Amino acid sequence: MAFTAGKSCGLPTTFDPLQQKILNSKTYVSSFFSKKIAMPKCDNANIQSKKPLYISAVSGFGHVNEPNQSKSRDHLVQCNAYEASRPQSIPINIEFEKETKAAAAQKFKIGLYFATWWALNVVFNIYNKKVLNAFPFPWLTSTLSLAAGSLIMLVSWATRIAETPKTDIDFWKALFPVAVAHTIGHVAATVSMSKAAVSFTHIIKSGEPAFSVLVSSLLLGETFPLPVYLSLLPIIGGCALAAVTELNFNLIGFMGAMISNLAFVFRNIFSKKGMKGKSVGGMNYYACLSMMSLLILTPFAIAVEGPQVWAIGWQNAVSQIGPNFVWWVVAQSVFYHLYNQVSYMSLNEISPLTFSIGNTMKRISVIVSSIIIFQNPIQPLNALGAAIAIFGTFLYSQAKQ
Repeated sequence: MAFTAGKSCGLPTTFDPLQQKILNSKTYVSSFFSKKIAMPKCDNANIQSKKPLYISAVSGFGHVNEPNQSKSRDHLVQCNAYEASRPQSIPINIEFEKETKAAAAQKFKIGLYFATWWALNVVFNIYNKKVLNAFPFPWLTSTLSLAAGSLIMLVSWATRIAETPKTDIDFWKALFPVAVAHTIGHVAATVSMSKAAVSFTHIIKSGEPAFSVLVSSLLLGETFPLPVYLSLLPIIGGCALAAVTELNFNLIGFMGAMISNLAFVFRNIFSKKGMKGKSVGGMNYYACLSMMSLLILTPFAIAVEGPQVWAIGWQNAVSQIGPNFVWWVVAQSVFYHLYNQVSYMSLNEISPLTFSIGNTMKRISVIVSSIIIFQNPIQPLNALGAAIAIFGTFLYSQAKQ
C-alpha cells in the first residue's frame, strides 16, 4: 500500500544526527515490530496497518521556519510505504534441543567409560594381588590374563558381538614390536606386584612420564617446552621420597615397576610410529595385541617357571584358600582384559589430555583402595611422596598439551 501525507505537520527546521542521516539518504526502514507510524499531529498524518510498514522513500522535505507557513505548502512531505510480509519461521529450537541432547549423551557416555575403567582396574588389582599372595608365579599369572582376553575376543568375533578386524601381514609385522614391549611391561608390572605392595607399585609407575621424556629426547631427538621438563621434578622427587620411606621396600618390586615404565614407553613409541594409518583400532587393536603378546609370552613363562612348579604352587594355593582361589584367578584374568579394553575404547572418544587426566585419577583410586583393603602401613612422608608424584603426572599431562 502507498500513502501520501499532504500536510506540513509542523516539521522542525533543525534535526538531530539521526534525522539528518535520514534526510541525506532519502530512505528509511521502520522497526520490524512496529504496528503504527505516528507523525506529528496534523490532518491525515496517522496511518494504521495490521502489518508492519516499511517506508521505502522520503522526499520533498523542506525547511519550515514558522508553523503557519505550512498552509502554503500542501505537499511538503510525501512517503511511499508497503506492508511487510510475515517472515517464515525457522525451527531452530528443535535443532538446539537435538544438539543439547547429543552433547549430554556424549558426556554421559564418557563419564560411564571413566567410571567403568576405574572400577574394573581397582577390582583387577585387588584380585591380582590376592592371587599373587597365594600363588607367587607372576609369569603364569600374566599368561592367564592374556589368554582370558584372547578367548573373550575370539568368542566375540565368532558370535558377531564385535566386528572382526580386517588385518594383513603388514599389520602383524607392525604390531610385533608393540607386542614385545607390551609383554615385557605386563610381566614386569606383575612381578612388581608379587614382591611389593600394590600402592608402592603404582606410585613408582606414576613416574612413566619421566621415562617418556628421557627416551623421546635421547633416541628420537624430540624437544619439549620448559613446563614439561619442570613437571618432571615433582614426579621424580615424589617417587624417590615414596621409595625411601616405604616400610616394606623390595628391590625386585621396585625394579619391576621401573622396567614396566620403560617398556610401556617403548610400546607407545612403537605403536605411534608403526601403527600409524592402520585401520584397526580401539577394542580390536587391543585384542590383536593381546593375542600376539600371548604367543610371545607363553614359551618364556614355561621356561622361567614351568608346569611342575605351577602344579605344586596350585595345590598349595587351593589347600590354603579353597575353591575361591580358582575364582580369584578367573576374576583377575577377565578383569585385566576388561579394564584394558574399556581404556582403549575410551581413548577413541576423548582427547589424549583427558585420557591422561583420567589415568592419573585411576592410579589414585587404585592406591587408596589397595591401602584400605590390604591394610598396608603407610608413613606420612610416604603418602606425601605419592601425592607429589601423582600431582607431577597431572602437571605433565597439562604441560604436554
